[in-house]
Amino acid sequence: MTRQAQSPRLSAVLRRCRSLLLVATLPLALTASCSPEPPLHLYDAQEVTMHLPIVDLSLDVYWDYDDPYDWHDEWYYGWDDEDRRLFGEQGYVMPTTFCLRRYYTGSAPRAPHTGVVSNTVKGNYFQERYDWGFWDLLVWNDIQTLDGVQSLVFNEQASLDSVTAYTNQSMRPARYHAPRYTQAFYEPEPLFTAYEQAIEINADLRGFTYDPQRQAYVRTLYMMLRPVTYIYLTQVIIHNNRGRVAGIDGAADLSGLARTTNLNTGQAGTDAITVYYNARLKPNCRMNDERVDIIGGRLMTFGICNHRANDISRASEVRDEYRHYMDVNMQFNNGMDSTFVFDVTDQVRRRYKGGIITVELNMDTIPVPQRSGGSGFDAVVKDYEDGGTHEFEM
Repeated sequence: MTRQAQSPRLSAVLRRCRSLLLVATLPLALTASCSPEPPLHLYDAQEVTMHLPIVDLSLDVYWDYDDPYDWHDEWYYGWDDEDRRLFGEQGYVMPTTFCLRRYYTGSAPRAPHTGVVSNTVKGNYFQERYDWGFWDLLVWNDIQTLDGVQSLVFNEQASLDSVTAYTNQSMRPARYHAPRYTQAFYEPEPLFTAYEQAIEINADLRGFTYDPQRQAYVRTLYMMLRPVTYIYLTQVIIHNNRGRVAGIDGAADLSGLARTTNLNTGQAGTDAITVYYNARLKPNCRMNDERVDIIGGRLMTFGICNHRANDISRASEVRDEYRHYMDVNMQFNNGMDSTFVFDVTDQVRRRYKGGIITVELNMDTIPVPQRSGGSGFDAVVKDYEDGGTHEFEM
């Protein structure tokens, strides 16, 4: 599925701020149903204004792993105009519209939610009135796609205290996690969330400052929009191909990933699924001093099951009970095809909030299949001592 583009070059700049995460400063100027003197308001003397500045996130900044990591040095597939036309950009989408949920808990901070006010924020400003007491605020970006087809589904009915995001099963059979889920799931679109509890709007104006230019009392809150979907850039590097692998069926799969995520907590669900995504065979790519063919793709996922990737500081904290397999169906120059399956568990766990997944094949060591039907080649991973590339033994 095509996705909305950001910028062709994933620069290492966060517009308006410097941070290791996607940071959106949300200054909230708050007013209540009673009007003190001077009136508590912003701009129009009546309502609240929320300011959502434009922000930009680059993979250079977000993939801040504890080991030295420059993903550009590992990424040989590249991302050309044809990739952008077929799949969109490889970076995160710039949010332009937001979904806002406001929960009033009265005089009890962090109380269970008994009601919700839903709003859509178009652009960078939002105005509304607040009663005295405590409020919880949940914000996430509205989903925009190039083709108008949205995979993400939001469940707000199960509980007022949390919102769950998920995608549905596709028609593509899943090789793993069957029979519970016999089909692969659609990948989600880029999703960012921020949640703040116990925001007090008090009658004595604690926490507010008076702005004489606006003639208003203003309170500013700083919330952090963080990704809850994570990007993996995958590449199958084919050495010595010489036309033997002639194409692919246009898709690939990665298994053992979370089926859902919680927008309030950022925690991925416990159910593991297989996610399918688009891929493309690109011939004659440069890899150091060699010319190779590469099957590349971009995958968006909810991440490792039962983890909060943004709260993890190093790979040793990952407690993952599922293995992760990447498979792709290759079509050969004799008209036959075969499904190649790679165990990439170690790479996924090492890059727990996204990164490069690389496998390599030497076609001089792999016989061209003589029958069709996806015979299946299961690769066994063995790391080199330097921790770099991987060798796949037959």
